[in-house]
Amino acid sequence: MRRILLGPQRYVQGEGELANIGRYIGGFGSSALLVAAPSGYERVEARLAEAAARSPFRPVLAAFGGEITRAEIDRLSELQRAAQCDVVVGLGGGKALDTAKAVAHRSRRPCITVPTIASTDAPCSSLAVVYTAEGVFESAMLFDRNPDVVLVDTQIIADAPVRFLVSGFGDALATYFEARAASRAFAPNVAGANSTRAAIAITEECYRILLEDSAQAMAAVEAHVVTPALDDIIEAIILLSGIGFESGGLGAAHSIHNGLTALPATHGCMHGEKVAFGVLAQLVLEHAAPSEAERVLAYLRSVGLPATLGQLGVERTPGNVRLVAEAAVRPGETIHHMPFPVTARDVEAAIMVADEMGSH
Repeated sequence: MRRILLGPQRYVQGEGELANIGRYIGGFGSSALLVAAPSGYERVEARLAEAAARSPFRPVLAAFGGEITRAEIDRLSELQRAAQCDVVVGLGGGKALDTAKAVAHRSRRPCITVPTIASTDAPCSSLAVVYTAEGVFESAMLFDRNPDVVLVDTQIIADAPVRFLVSGFGDALATYFEARAASRAFAPNVAGANSTRAAIAITEECYRILLEDSAQAMAAVEAHVVTPALDDIIEAIILLSGIGFESGGLGAAHSIHNGLTALPATHGCMHGEKVAFGVLAQLVLEHAAPSEAERVLAYLRSVGLPATLGQLGVERTPGNVRLVAEAAVRPGETIHHMPFPVTARDVEAAIMVADEMGSH
């Protein structure tokens, strides 16, 4: 049995750490392509200027268009070819970081990810999730390496709206349950191998931190301060969940998320919000212990994550549920990593029951 653990080359987390990015860029060269949405870049522009004063580097801004599509990756890769920067830096949320990873892969350049929100576990991973221009899930791109540096400035995350952090809760919540299911099925992780015991232990710790520290972490973000609880939550969302999902494996929750993106009504929802509902549906699908499902449902309600289709903006009609279910079981979807066969009818039933549970 072949086991593989994946992770970034270096993970750095702390208040004010973005001011040290020049040191990490300098380890690869003197110039950096900065992949960031204009609004995201404005949030960190002053800190980047401070960083360049400490350790000089030449920044080249590549404005991210907001959706990670193959056309957007092509466009920014062409900018990188013209600029010939030594390193690609992604700044922002999961889509901007995934785009930066794709550009770095195409150009065979080192990659630094700088999450400015803790909304997903994308910063540490060796893959990018690609969507259509309309926001419908298309495919996942796999790379041969993880980011060289993941640099997390906790004060920047504390200054972001709390909804981003709550979305991160939803993405991280899936990590333990999906890895557990994949492990039981001896299903492959992102590297195409079995999970290590270390990876499973990481997912368990991720889940424990979420249950214990989410409320205090939300309060810290509302107050724009960094506390030990927020520090732990940020690490759980970005590092523990990032290593956990890649090395532990994925299951039904993310496939149900992918199915939900087929409904235009969900396009205003964040990734972790859709994944959170997918966790509840997965627990129904695998007939989890009632106490476990109730604990997850109570958690979703306590932090304000969606527990019903209505909270995702979706009407529970047979047509909507069938469309999501059929998309969730397409060939190649990780729902087929569950330790039993799954059909579209199974997913339809699980979605309807999860929605009913969340409604009461």
